[in-house]
Amino acid sequence: MMMQLFGIRHHGPGCAGSLREQLETMQPDIVLIEGPPDANAVIHFVRHQQMTPPVALLIYAPDHPHRVAYYPFAVFSPEWQGIQYALTHHIPVQFIDLPQKHQLAIKQGDDDPKSPRESGLPVPQIPSDPLLWLAQSAGFKDSEQWWNYLIEQRQNHTDLFAGILAAMTTLRQEWEQTYPPNLDKPRDRHQAMREAHMRKMIRQAKKEGFEAIAIICGAWHTPALTEPFPKVKDDNTLLKGLPKVKVNATWIPWTYDRLTLNSGYGAGIESPGWYHHLWQSHWYRPSQGKQATAVQVDHVQPSIPMATGWLTHVAHLLRQEEMDVSSAHIIEAVRLAETLAALRDRPLPGLPELNEAAQTVLCQGEAAPMGLIRQKLIVSDRLGTVPDEIPIIPLQQDLQKRQKRLRLKPTAEKKTLTLDLRNPNDLARSHLLHQLSILGIDWGIPQATSGKGTFKEGWVVQWQPDLAIALIEAGRWGNTVGTAATAFIVAQLEPSQSPLTLATLTSLLDRSLMANLAVAIAPLIQAIQTTAALSKDLLALMQALPALVQVVRYRDVRQTNAQIVMQVVDGLVTRICLGLSQTCRTLDDDAAQRMKVALQRTHRAIKLLRVAQYQTAWFQAIKQMLEHKGLNSRLSGHCCRLLLDEGEIAPPEAARRLSMALSPGCEPADSAHWLAGFLDGSGLLLIHDDQLWQILDQWIATLSEETFTTVLPLLRRTFSTFTQPEIRQMGDRVRHHSSPAASPDPIAALNAVPNPQSETKYRQQSLTTLSILLGFH
Repeated sequence: MMMQLFGIRHHGPGCAGSLREQLETMQPDIVLIEGPPDANAVIHFVRHQQMTPPVALLIYAPDHPHRVAYYPFAVFSPEWQGIQYALTHHIPVQFIDLPQKHQLAIKQGDDDPKSPRESGLPVPQIPSDPLLWLAQSAGFKDSEQWWNYLIEQRQNHTDLFAGILAAMTTLRQEWEQTYPPNLDKPRDRHQAMREAHMRKMIRQAKKEGFEAIAIICGAWHTPALTEPFPKVKDDNTLLKGLPKVKVNATWIPWTYDRLTLNSGYGAGIESPGWYHHLWQSHWYRPSQGKQATAVQVDHVQPSIPMATGWLTHVAHLLRQEEMDVSSAHIIEAVRLAETLAALRDRPLPGLPELNEAAQTVLCQGEAAPMGLIRQKLIVSDRLGTVPDEIPIIPLQQDLQKRQKRLRLKPTAEKKTLTLDLRNPNDLARSHLLHQLSILGIDWGIPQATSGKGTFKEGWVVQWQPDLAIALIEAGRWGNTVGTAATAFIVAQLEPSQSPLTLATLTSLLDRSLMANLAVAIAPLIQAIQTTAALSKDLLALMQALPALVQVVRYRDVRQTNAQIVMQVVDGLVTRICLGLSQTCRTLDDDAAQRMKVALQRTHRAIKLLRVAQYQTAWFQAIKQMLEHKGLNSRLSGHCCRLLLDEGEIAPPEAARRLSMALSPGCEPADSAHWLAGFLDGSGLLLIHDDQLWQILDQWIATLSEETFTTVLPLLRRTFSTFTQPEIRQMGDRVRHHSSPAASPDPIAALNAVPNPQSETKYRQQSLTTLSILLGFH
């Protein structure tokens, strides 16, 4: 009986290629792989024609969808190649790690009562990367670079796995002497249980009569799986009485970006795109039927030297970005990379040497293009595919059918979609993306579109592997995307849930209409009507109105029935207009600011409706509010501005009110707040209305130095809201136009004849004052 251990890095092209060679030599009759036994039933899909890595095994608990485990695979993953070999040669292949039905049930964390952290004992800081010891002893700064040069780019693979086993055995002995294992610690106990289960499965294979057993596992575990094993009783004691949950297993597409360490993946690597290139350069062989020695991934000529092929890819990428890169550049870059490798005593250029050569020669010393090279090549946005026959939940099946029908293929690349909602296919796409968004599956993110057309809708779509989990979690709401989204909306209205605000309800209604969830509309309308009838908060009513108006305004584009929404809008507008004057009588500055924002939004919404009776009632309500003497100064100024902009009051009347607000009998702070409300967001009035300009000028001229300093911060904030062209025109007006001397009568000041002798002095003072207001001093 022969048993051989293959200690590997979970994603390494050198390990994967060496493993295939060793398996061809060994000719095992069973292959055991570190992985979840829960997924043994779906291993055979690896040989399916539609299965293209990167992909991942997904193990999840149907009753607890948030409990999941991923097992990603790339074409250069040794486990993937081990499975391929076994299936190609028609020999059994099994996963032997501790089943996820136990791992997902075991509570993770260090909350054990015997933990040193809770007992008050000092907790040793255990490094997370034991291989760093070996890397540093060999003169490398990190274990990734050390492993790349020693294993992945190794030219001679003779006795590679025997060397890995010897190195790991010595390393684990030193490690466990420095940090003795403690089964009371969750981390140590978890590792011990995993290795005990792997030994149990090896014993089972021997018991079943297999003579040549190949065991593929992480290099760190190889010493624990070397015979002689611990006693069977000890392993069984570790595994006895483990909790468990029901789990399902499936395959899902994965991306190289999710294989990186930066993604949070524990066994991640720095450069999956680079590893893919190494696999193709060294180990790629075109498939030849069932006896192929490797999986055919891309039609790339393996005879091209590794460095030349990589820098050629870099050159193609830079040319796509309209950068000038010639064949001569590639030749010089290859020579530089090989020279750097020789100076560093490396057998071949590695990624550091190729990056330095690319930046120096192809990028002409610029660092910025290297970010693009890392994103597109070193990491890569490659997305795998899985067969249609993969067992998935009904919700996923429905989504896949709609994706095909709507020609909306999920990709890892960010794509911008501009949908024409007049087109039935684009409208259906919009409905799907909105329905997924309601379920928390953010495949698409809404984007603003240029132009004034209401029929356009912008999205940025990008499929992420995590969305597969979100789909599984959303499966509890229904078997199709539409019914699941509807059920989710309706569930928010259940009496057992916390009461929703009016603004939240109208937002849900808006989203439901955009998602074409007809069944959810009626209960939402009922909930909005009930909440609005019981609400005494006028501000909440005003905040709810804009979303409803959007629904009514764009009903033709989205083909929705807006009549039912108009009933709610009619009631809200009536209540707002009737209660506005009374609500705004006594508001402090903070409440007045919130009300001002609500006024602006409500004003825009009522204008958007284009219903004459609503506008008449609205303007009448604002006029009534403006007549209250106790009205907050900021609100008073803003209401005056709204009525002036809409032609409800004449410019002379606005000038009269401004003059009264800035009269000497008013507190300077109240005057400044009135002015802030009046000028909020636009200075065009001051530029084009001489009368208003003169009134403001006269008021500032009458302020004492102390009072001016007091109101200056507020005035500065007001003027800071103006656009740069408006500020420039104000400066030009002061610079090029004369102004009369201060006069108590602003109307008379307009007709006063300027004094040539005082004009220069006045203009200089005006420029200084304006500079202070605009924040230039």
